[in-house]
Amino acid sequence: MHSLPRTWRRSVIAAVSLFGAAALPAAAAARPHHDRGRPHHGDYVYVNDNTAGTNTVAGFAREPNGHLTPLPGSPFTAGGAGTGSGLASQGAIQVTNNGRYVLAVDAGSNDISVLRIRHDGSLRLVHDGVVPSGGTTPVSVAEHDGLVYVANAGAGGSNYTGFILARGHLFALPGSTVGLPDDAQPGDVLFNSTGRNLVGARVNTSQIDSFRVRRDGRLSAAAGSPFAAQGPGPFGSEFRPTDPDQLFVSNAHGGTGNGTVSAFRVAFDGTLFSIGASPFADNQTAPCWVEISHDGRFLFTVNTASGSISRYVIDRHGALSLLGSTPVSNQSGQGAVDARLSTNGRTLYVNESKVGTIGEFAVSGGDLSEIGSVTLPVGSGAAGVGVR
Repeated sequence: MHSLPRTWRRSVIAAVSLFGAAALPAAAAARPHHDRGRPHHGDYVYVNDNTAGTNTVAGFAREPNGHLTPLPGSPFTAGGAGTGSGLASQGAIQVTNNGRYVLAVDAGSNDISVLRIRHDGSLRLVHDGVVPSGGTTPVSVAEHDGLVYVANAGAGGSNYTGFILARGHLFALPGSTVGLPDDAQPGDVLFNSTGRNLVGARVNTSQIDSFRVRRDGRLSAAAGSPFAAQGPGPFGSEFRPTDPDQLFVSNAHGGTGNGTVSAFRVAFDGTLFSIGASPFADNQTAPCWVEISHDGRFLFTVNTASGSISRYVIDRHGALSLLGSTPVSNQSGQGAVDARLSTNGRTLYVNESKVGTIGEFAVSGGDLSEIGSVTLPVGSGAAGVGVR
C-alpha cells in the first residue's frame, strides 16, 4: 500500500494537540509515529469472537497446506465486551498496515480494542488498549497509515468517527465524527489503498457514503453523497487492490436469487460513477461479504442465505463476469459470513459463524475448493476475519 505523506501525519498529530481531546505521549508528539519493519514473518488468521461479556480474539497459524491451527493461548482477551451474536457487518477486525496490531470492535461495550501481534502470532492487549468508539455499537473498523475510522451502528450514536493510532494507542481525532441517521445501519467502512478515499455502506437505507480524506485526517463528503445504491441492502465492499479508483459493493437484500454486485469508479473527490452494466447478477441470495484476489483479477462474494460463494472475473475496466458459485458444505444451506484471503492468496477463510467454524477454501485463479474447517471458541458470535 502507498503511504500518505509524512506532512499529513504531522498535521493530524497537530490537530489532536490543538483541540486537546487527547494528549499524545511526549515521544509520539515530538515526531510523527511510523512503525519500522514488521514482526517476524508468519501467516496468521484472526477472528473477532464477539463474545458476550469479555470479548476475545481467536488466533490461528496457517500451515503450508492452508489449514489453520489454533495458536497457543488463543483466544486472546480483547478487553471490551461483545454481543454474543453476529454483527451483520464487514471489517469487525483489522490487522494494521504495518502488521503490528489487531484492531477489534467491541460492540457490546461501545469500544475499540488494540492488541499487539507478538513474533509468534499471539496477541496481547496494549496498555490502555480499550478506547470508546465515539458512538454506539461499533461494527466495522478501517486503518490506513495510522489513521483509523470506525462505523458505529447503534441508535443515538450512529456515525463514522476517526482516531489516530500512535505507538499502539488510539487517540480520538477531534472534529472527525460524521453523524448518521439512527436507521442507517452502516455495515462497512474502508479506505482505498492510497488512503485518499473512504467509503461506508448504509445497509438499511440502501446508500453509500463516499469521502475524500483530507490532509488533517478528517473527511469531506463527495458532492451527492450519500449515493443511492444500485440494489437494496448494500453490504460488503472492497476496493480493487490493483486499482484504488475501483470499488465493488454487494447488494444483499434483493430477494431470493436476486443478489447483485455493483462496480463503481471513484473520482478524486469521492464521487461514484457506475461501471459498465453494473450491477452484476450473482443469481444467489444475500451476497454480503466481498473479497478480491491480491492480483485484482477475481472477486468472491459470500451469499449468506444461499450458503455459497460466487466467483467473478474482473476486466481491466472493472466490469464483472460471473464464473459460478461454490457451495459451502458446512452451512446447512446458509450462514456463511465474512471472508478473507491468506497473505499468499492461496486460501480463502470464511467465517461460518452459524456452526462455529472457519471454513478453508483452496484458491486457484477464480476457482475455489473446500479443504476443511477449524472450530471457533465456544460462545463466540464471530464477526470479521483478519490476516497477517
